[in-house]
Amino acid sequence: MQDVNQIRKDFPMLNGKMMNGYPLVYLDNAATTFKPQSVIDAVVKYYTDETCNAHRGDYELSAMVSDAYEAGRQAIADLIHCESKEVIFTSGASGSLNLVAYGYGRKYLKEGDVILSTEAEHASNILPWFKVAEETGAVIEYIPLDEEGRLTVENFKKVLTDKVKVVTFASVTNVLGYIAPVKEICKLAHEVGAVVVVDGAQAVPHVAVNVKDEDIDFLAFSGHKMCGPTGVGVLYGKYELLEITDPFMLGGGSNARFDICGNILLKKPPFKFEAGTPAIEAVLGLHEAVKYLQKVGFDYIEKREKELRDYLVSKMQELDHIILYNANADTGIVTFNVKDVFAQDAASYLNTKGICVRSGTHCAKILVNVLETSETLRASLYFYNTFEECDALVEALKTTTVENCIGIFF
Repeated sequence: MQDVNQIRKDFPMLNGKMMNGYPLVYLDNAATTFKPQSVIDAVVKYYTDETCNAHRGDYELSAMVSDAYEAGRQAIADLIHCESKEVIFTSGASGSLNLVAYGYGRKYLKEGDVILSTEAEHASNILPWFKVAEETGAVIEYIPLDEEGRLTVENFKKVLTDKVKVVTFASVTNVLGYIAPVKEICKLAHEVGAVVVVDGAQAVPHVAVNVKDEDIDFLAFSGHKMCGPTGVGVLYGKYELLEITDPFMLGGGSNARFDICGNILLKKPPFKFEAGTPAIEAVLGLHEAVKYLQKVGFDYIEKREKELRDYLVSKMQELDHIILYNANADTGIVTFNVKDVFAQDAASYLNTKGICVRSGTHCAKILVNVLETSETLRASLYFYNTFEECDALVEALKTTTVENCIGIFF
């Protein structure tokens, strides 16, 4: 059994931080997570003791940094159960998803091909496909969500045809927090020859992921949502798909040679996708984040988040003026509104109590049509949150009224 109080000591942001005269209650972990000291130390160590470029120097310091960088790649491979040559470092989940859309989708899709997605997708996993569809003549169609807003196998079967060439969806949705049946969808999609692209930004930090068992073709996720630094993310791809995917950028490090006539020989994956100097310190920090999460254990992370979420939802359901949109969600995301109060106003009022929640559309701007509301509030939990923090949110919500919210502006 883990001790949450001991865990919290590992995070400087959780030690004595105050906001507006209250202890900081951070419930916006779906946007980004706090960083343990070991991650911060790894970043600082690179800048203070190890600064040099990777994969470019014929001297010991560069070799050491290059080895550490590749050890980070292997750690990611071990985490998601793939080969290290199938792990590409990018700027984040957005960079990874754009790479697939433009490097694979734009190259192989043609007029009349279907890209299947859902109305719950984050902008990073739908906007690139809008552009690819526009350029190739492909068509975007949507898998109907069930009455709760879930992606189900049954609804997927209803729209799956042999015209579908790409299926792209979040394995955990960032607004409603539902876990998609990834393995089953991959199996059905592959039967019609479609490639499956999974947005794992809200999955990899919270649940165990096995890309080989689930037979995922491409998986994207970010470092900063899993206790790592900003500016680094991962694209996993089956090696045979990476070989035929074009890089998003060209430059130093991505080519074996080129000549005056414009002939270019690219390196093999993953290096053909990593042009230029990478975010070395971020990769080293991400490696430490992976080690930290593995030390905490994903069994504990899943169990802890479920306990917190169930507790918070049960308390919120006692408040008559709270509208819950995902009472039966699978992960630590709780999406709600306060009756008669604009979401941003409610979030601003909660801020006066030291509580950080997200308000707005959460980059899922089609989903509001499904939810039949313009915006929502989102409290997103992580394993270092506490029941006392849930209580603080509930107590603040008791006084989140139209009058009090107007009062903070006048």
